[in-house]
Amino acid sequence: MERAYLREEHDIFRRSLRKFLEKEAYPYFEQWERDQLVPRNFWKKAGEQGFLCPWVDEKYGGFDADFGYSVVINEEFERIGTGMVGIGLHNDIAMPYIASYGTESQKERWMPGAITGDLVSAIAMTEPGAGSDLAAIKTTAIKDGDGYILNGEKTFITNGSTADLVVVVCKTDSQADPPHRGISLLVVEADTPGFTRGKKLDKVGQHSNDTCELIFEDARVPASNLLGESGKGFYYLMEKLQQERLMVAIQSMTSTEVMLELTTDYVKERKAFGRSISQFQNTQFKLAEMKTEFQIGRTFVDRLIEDHVAEKDVVTEVSMAKWWTTDLAKKVAGECMQLHGGYGYMEEYEIARRYRDVAVSSIYAGSNEIMKVIIAKNMGL
Repeated sequence: MERAYLREEHDIFRRSLRKFLEKEAYPYFEQWERDQLVPRNFWKKAGEQGFLCPWVDEKYGGFDADFGYSVVINEEFERIGTGMVGIGLHNDIAMPYIASYGTESQKERWMPGAITGDLVSAIAMTEPGAGSDLAAIKTTAIKDGDGYILNGEKTFITNGSTADLVVVVCKTDSQADPPHRGISLLVVEADTPGFTRGKKLDKVGQHSNDTCELIFEDARVPASNLLGESGKGFYYLMEKLQQERLMVAIQSMTSTEVMLELTTDYVKERKAFGRSISQFQNTQFKLAEMKTEFQIGRTFVDRLIEDHVAEKDVVTEVSMAKWWTTDLAKKVAGECMQLHGGYGYMEEYEIARRYRDVAVSSIYAGSNEIMKVIIAKNMGL
């Protein structure tokens, strides 16, 4: 199906990226899964080839790429495995905060390294006691002279143990009423005294997705590392969550497509009762249903991408897409594993990893229950 926002230059870029990944990622991915980390030398190689933050302005080393390039990058990395999401988070979730709200000095300082792979970024929102309810965060940043004293703990942080820059969501005014008006964004650098990494988290899936806890104990952060205005952090987060949740929908559709491809190939080869299981009506109906739902989802997400590129407010529709596509990916994972039979439960078959990896997609970037709350609220309910 033709996708209006993708042109010939995007196809050329995709072929180049796919060739790069076939050489530099596919052969090593299982090892990265065991190591629970995508190594820094891969980040550097990706940066050298122009696959990190290509949307950044040319004066910082980017090439002003449109959002279609971000779509291509996220789709191709997802085809390798969902554990590669740290690249997408760096490219299209964390660094856009600096691009949009950073000062010229901050952008000159951090953007070039983010493009070359010398700097890896993360964003720290979630805490042990605060997930979707960002107004409930406890991490505080108290102004002290020419800096802030940061105290608190963050958890489930993608790129956590690797990151050189962490955009930390914190409270600079604990007395603000309502509470979200006291939230700010501080960029914390890896060598900041008082900043330590906690244990690497042992997750059910997405093993190569480096995820850990971050701890701030009287960490002194220069006031010059404040992003935008003090007290405006919650509003900045709301402005950027549309893109974050759209990226999750894009990744979910790609994961769904890959699982259908894997399963279609498998059922054609696997035989039972003297014929391939693809010839059984149940198999055909299951795959026909899933292919139809995939096509419906892809059409909807593609339309939202076009609207997002046009800078339209599609928060409600993106919330719909985020919950529907992630639920679809989980459904397809279960059905495809079933069609693999006993082999689907074996780690040597990719469907087993895909089954584990998609489970959390309905939880992160705002749980699907929160997506439905947003939709209902915007319906006037």
